[in-house]
Amino acid sequence: QVQLVESGGGLVQPGGSLRLSCVASGGLTLDRYSMSWFRRASGPEREGVACISSSDGSTSYVDSVKGRFTISRDLAKNTAYLQMDSLKPEDTAVYYCATVGAACMDLNRRYTWGYWGQGTQVNVSS
Repeated sequence: QVQLVESGGGLVQPGGSLRLSCVASGGLTLDRYSMSWFRRASGPEREGVACISSSDGSTSYVDSVKGRFTISRDLAKNTAYLQMDSLKPEDTAVYYCATVGAACMDLNRRYTWGYWGQGTQVNVSS
């Protein structure tokens, strides 16, 4: 069965960095599936953060993280990453990796379907 497993969350001071990882398994390969990162700060809604496409590895970001976050992938390891630099307290959230297929997810859309990981907690605080 398809499984997405995130890791790398933790507590970091403002201005610090973290790198999140998302390992895909169960037949889901990143050369056929795009991978996105979403986050949930509070309440039920998840906010889109970044996406990397399956076809050519092109990337997209929401405005609030542009220039600070970088999404990447390692096809040999079937793993996606989210490098987060210059972290701010408002980045505190549970971060999820997710995919709905080959095309990148719309980062401004709310999804109730697709494959999702269990989430990893990121806390930015002094």
